[in-house]
Amino acid sequence: MGAATDGAAAWDARLGWAFGLTAEDPAERAAALDALADARGNVRAALGRYNELWSLNLPQAGKDPWQDPVFLRAYEAYREAGRHALPDALWNRPPGDIRTWPGLPYALLFLEWEARFPQEWTRHAKKWGTKQLLLRAVAVPGHGETVRTKLTDLVEIVVRRPYRCKDREYVRVARAIDSEDLRRRLETAARSDTPWARRHAGYVLRLLDHPEVPNTIHVWQKWLATEQLG
Repeated sequence: MGAATDGAAAWDARLGWAFGLTAEDPAERAAALDALADARGNVRAALGRYNELWSLNLPQAGKDPWQDPVFLRAYEAYREAGRHALPDALWNRPPGDIRTWPGLPYALLFLEWEARFPQEWTRHAKKWGTKQLLLRAVAVPGHGETVRTKLTDLVEIVVRRPYRCKDREYVRVARAIDSEDLRRRLETAARSDTPWARRHAGYVLRLLDHPEVPNTIHVWQKWLATEQLG
């Protein structure tokens, strides 16, 4: 679902409203949330119809539902509905360079929404697996300056807030986009009065300085224990 190889204009036509999810204006965010609710309602309705037809076809031994044009239309309707909603439109990304994927701005938007407005993201589109997969996908070198700046901003936001599920994946991103600007921001966060900012930023800095150290849960927990003792 959502893996079509169409261009940026088609993505914008389907999902341009979604940029309102990260707007500073509460009214603009509310309008985007309404649009998301409508889109997700369409997905649920299409999925319900698809499941209904699957159930009707399943008991019939020897009958292949994929040969039934009504069933196929229901399946395509479900896929199409997902292309207009988040996070569904980001699933099943086609193989290839994510840096040239027309859906990349919406992948970054989904991550920014979770970073800046975590409660709204959790209430309306919580998908920890999608967050993890996107972070791993964008953690590659060679992004353009606009994307690098966005990713740098996200790393800084995340290390300054209380830890959330899959935030440790941002170490991959930091390693992929390592720069003097990123390190300056992390060093500032590591001197913060906020304990979690100091611990998280310090951890990312340590792993930037020691690329041989794996970013495992054991290493993370050992760092937290050491920092708490300190």
